[in-house]
Amino acid sequence: MRILYVAMQYDYGDPARGHGFEHYNFFDALHNMGHDILYFDFMSLLQARGRGAMNARLREVAAAEKPDLLFCALFKEEIDRRVMRRISESGTVTVNWFCDDHWRFDSFSRFWAPCFNWAVTTAESALPKYERCGIRNVIKSQWACNHYLYTKLDLPLAYNVTFIGQPHGNRRATIAVLREAGIDVQTWGNGWENGRLAQEEMIRCFNQSRINLNLANASTARPPGKGARLRTAARNAVSRALNVLPGGRALKERAKAILAHREQAPRAPAEQLPEQIKGRNFEVPGCGGFLLTGLVEDLDRYYVPEREICLFADERELVEKIRYYLDHEDERAAIARAGYVRTLREHTYVHRFTDIFCRAGLPTEPPETILARGPRPGRVEEVR
Repeated sequence: MRILYVAMQYDYGDPARGHGFEHYNFFDALHNMGHDILYFDFMSLLQARGRGAMNARLREVAAAEKPDLLFCALFKEEIDRRVMRRISESGTVTVNWFCDDHWRFDSFSRFWAPCFNWAVTTAESALPKYERCGIRNVIKSQWACNHYLYTKLDLPLAYNVTFIGQPHGNRRATIAVLREAGIDVQTWGNGWENGRLAQEEMIRCFNQSRINLNLANASTARPPGKGARLRTAARNAVSRALNVLPGGRALKERAKAILAHREQAPRAPAEQLPEQIKGRNFEVPGCGGFLLTGLVEDLDRYYVPEREICLFADERELVEKIRYYLDHEDERAAIARAGYVRTLREHTYVHRFTDIFCRAGLPTEPPETILARGPRPGRVEEVR
C-alpha cells in the first residue's frame, strides 16, 4: 500500500534524544513489510513552520497523493481535528493508534477517535468506554515486537538483572529495594545514573541479561475527575482576574503563602499509577531474553505465565523470583526460549498490522507469507 505515515520521528519530538518508539516500531515494521511510506513527521514540521502551516501541509499532501492509508500515532493536540476529519472523508482510510487509553481516554481519545475511520486501542478496559460514547470504529490490538529490529543475537550473558526505562512513579523505590536485598541490578534510561542506551545497545542488553525486568506502571496517574478539573479551571480564572484587579496581586501573593504553608502538611498517599502492557513485554522475549514483569491486565492472553514469561505481584515476590531464577539457569533459559518462539509465532507487528488492515478492509497478505519472505523494504519519501 501507499501509506501516509503521520507520527513523530524523534523521541518526544527531540532530535537530540534520537529516534523514538514510533519510528523503531511502527515505521520500521511497515517499511520492511514492503509498504511505500510518505513519512510525515508532524512534530519536526510543526517546530519548523508552526501548527497552522504544518496542518495545511498535511491536508495538501493527503489531497495530492491520495494514499491508501493514513496511519497516525498522535501525541497531543498538534494535528487539527478538522483537517483529520476532512482526510477521513476523502476516501483515504485513516487509522490512529491510541497509546495510552488506560489513563488518557477521558481527556484525549474520546475526542479524537471520531476524527478517524478507525481507532486502535491496546486497553481492554477502554472498550466499554468507547461503547458508552457511541464510538464503534474501534479495533482492539496490542503492542508487539518489531522482529525486523529486535532479534536474538549470539552473545554471552553479561548481566544478572537489568531494567531499561525511565525512573518515574515508584520505580526508583523498587530498584532501591532490590539493591538493599543484595541484588545486582543495572538500570538505564533518562534519569538513571547510567543514562540512556542507544537502540542497538538496548537490544544487546536484552540478549545479554539473565533477567530483564519490566516495571509496568504508566508514567502518569489517571486524570482527575470532572470535579477536580472544574476546580482547577476556577482557580486559573481567579488567578487571571487577580492580575488585573486593584490590589489583586497582593491578595494573590498572600494566597500563595497560605498554600505553601499547607504544602508542608502530611499528604495522603498518591494514587496508584495504572498498570498496563508495554512494548517491552514483547520486545524482550522477541530478543530471546528472559522477562520478569509486573502483573497487568490481559497479559496472560499473550503468554503462559511461568512457562513463557514470569510475573511478580509485589516487591517481596520480585526479590524471591530473581533469586530463584538466578539459581536455576536451565529453567530460566527454557522459559526464555519458549517466550521467543511464542513471540515470533504470534506477537510481531506483522501480526498486529495484518489484523488491523484486514478489519479495516485494506489489502494485506497473511502474516505467515510476509514473515516467510523476510524484510522487503518499500520506498520511503520524507514530506518536507
